[in-house]
Amino acid sequence: MAKSYKLIQKILQSRADASIGFEELRSLLKSLGFAERTCDSHQICRRADIEERLNLQRDGAKAKPYQVRQVVPLF
Repeated sequence: MAKSYKLIQKILQSRADASIGFEELRSLLKSLGFAERTCDSHQICRRADIEERLNLQRDGAKAKPYQVRQVVPLF
């Protein structure tokens, strides 16, 4: 959980949107109760109490910066 907390802090401070790993972000969302499904190269993440779904796509080993910023309102 300490790793998740540090990642949340990093995301909230908007210090390094381009340096967040795709697998890190995916793992964080899973730990927050999101269910995911794969659609081609995208990971669609949903949670029952959140209307908007998150559509994640790799940019190499990193998550795309605009997708990291979409996670901010969840906290």
